[in-house]
Amino acid sequence: MNYLAHAYLSNNDKDLLIGNFIADHVRGNEFSEFSEKIIEGIRLHRRIDTFTDAHPEFKKSKRLFYDGFEKYSGVLVDIYFDHLLAKNFDQHSKTNLESFSKNVYQIYTAHQHLIPQSSVRFLDYVISNNVYHAYADINGIERVLNHLSHRIKHKAQLDQSVSLFKQHETELQFNFDHFLIDLKSEFNSISKEL
Repeated sequence: MNYLAHAYLSNNDKDLLIGNFIADHVRGNEFSEFSEKIIEGIRLHRRIDTFTDAHPEFKKSKRLFYDGFEKYSGVLVDIYFDHLLAKNFDQHSKTNLESFSKNVYQIYTAHQHLIPQSSVRFLDYVISNNVYHAYADINGIERVLNHLSHRIKHKAQLDQSVSLFKQHETELQFNFDHFLIDLKSEFNSISKEL
């Protein structure tokens, strides 16, 4: 899952949100500069990633992008699953996506002093482009994928995967719905109030 889902599974706990957000920018297990609760958020992020990568619906979904994007299929499914979460956010949360995104951005900004510099640059991008809210629209996803294509070293044009997404959207929605049930069940101690 991508950033929106990680924030969603943090259940509005500010420390879990921070830890979940910075986890991809923290290497190894040297967490001494962070509080126990933020460390819990980093570990939660890694557990979510491990669970996601091993899930059969996620693996099935990756195969739909093998034609031209096999190397990046996991990244693409992470982002498209965030799109499917965002598109129907009201069905999965008591809070609408716009309010949820604003609240999460405020928490990130208020605790920016705890965020590594590499995460701060990414945070600026997320907030200035309202990325979590933009995930709900396929054009927003296309922009995110275009931006990501410029950040990776290879010449992959990930935004061109949108046609594959549209071609397989019904199947991806089915896979996502079943995956999300298992994801929330696995992390029910956190997600029970969502």
